[in-house]
Amino acid sequence: MRPAHQPGERSRLGLLDAGFDVTLYSDREQRSLRDDVPATGTALEFGITQQAESALGLDNYTARAQRHTGLSARIVGPDRAELIQFDGNFDGYVGVAVDTRLKADERLTIFQERGGRFVVEQVTPETLDTIAAANALTLVATGRGGLSDLFPIDEARTPYDAPQRSLLTVTVTGIGYDKDIFAHRSPAGGAHSGYSIVAEQGEGWWGPYLHKDAGPSWAFLGWARPGSEWESRFAAADSAESAHRIVQDLYRDFADWDLPEVQATQVIADDPHSWLKGAVRPVVRSAVGHTAGGHLVASLGDTASAYDPIAGQGAQSGLIQAQRLVAAAAVHEGEFDEAWLNEQYAGFLAVRGDAASKVTRLFLGDPELAEIGNNFFVAAGVDPKFATALVGLLHHPQPFLPVDSVEAANEFITRVTGEDAEALLGRFAPAGKFARSTFADTLTNA
Repeated sequence: MRPAHQPGERSRLGLLDAGFDVTLYSDREQRSLRDDVPATGTALEFGITQQAESALGLDNYTARAQRHTGLSARIVGPDRAELIQFDGNFDGYVGVAVDTRLKADERLTIFQERGGRFVVEQVTPETLDTIAAANALTLVATGRGGLSDLFPIDEARTPYDAPQRSLLTVTVTGIGYDKDIFAHRSPAGGAHSGYSIVAEQGEGWWGPYLHKDAGPSWAFLGWARPGSEWESRFAAADSAESAHRIVQDLYRDFADWDLPEVQATQVIADDPHSWLKGAVRPVVRSAVGHTAGGHLVASLGDTASAYDPIAGQGAQSGLIQAQRLVAAAAVHEGEFDEAWLNEQYAGFLAVRGDAASKVTRLFLGDPELAEIGNNFFVAAGVDPKFATALVGLLHHPQPFLPVDSVEAANEFITRVTGEDAEALLGRFAPAGKFARSTFADTLTNA
């Protein structure tokens, strides 16, 4: 079998190493992919995904990027009441966030060195028909140019008809990772990323990042609720500098406990593309589509399942889907027909995709999961064991899949903590006032 395909960096090397002839199509030259576009996201990945990356023969960057060892959260109520705080450790795994442009550039170089063919060409539905006709397997991993429309939406798995958040991200330098950074949040300091939820406005996240040029850095990712003041502020961003100012003002006005660190950050002046704004509608599509000529094409990554990035499931799930597909293709005999592709996709949804979508809905505050989410966040604020389990769902969401009621949620809390859930939840007391950063004092005394 010698299929050509159309994926992102996730699976092309895996298929190449499995003995297939692989052609990758892109609308940009390699250098342009690295330097002329923003990163597609922070791409925070944890242990299971890192294992999938290694299985594909890819560098998982755990030896090169600053490691996340936990997540610290602060939750503010609708009246600006400072309600819940917790610090969850990553138990038995670490996270790394790496510039997707760096990954693509390095992997594209290796891909070509190993004999892969890289074609710079705008792929349209018409040209895709020709590509699919000439090859045994064609994978589509881009939603641009109308290509995602070839794959019907799975309505049962797609609960939203519009994006649930407006997004803003910017990458910065200026602070390190030692225990003086965000020390008010966690004894681990800069090794734990920081997450804040502000009712009726949105969410903000800071975490260590590996930038393609600046190297060790930090990334901010913010989510604004529709109709909120945050949404208006995010919409005004038109450059890295303006995005950075908006973020600093946001923390001054809504989350001043983190303000000294945020004020100390600096824009990466040499990278005008170190920021991005937009919105993502969470959508699950079918595994298989057909071109105008009736040729079979398969969806992969964001084309198959587009997640709001609030729970970090997009890059992770795409890599897991790619690794499973490559492993199955390597031992498959016969055609890559519709039944085989549907079987592979169904397996992915069962072991990752469905749970990833549900955890994303949990962190979005989906009304159907609101009571469950409230109990989970309260339990995390009371018991560190549950805080560790809750942040662990970002790494391995599968345990959350069967939780479909408040009763099931409380059973989950009891199972994790060893304590009756109602008794545990009854011990909750509002934070009152979060500890404020003294990082500015550290700078003054240095």
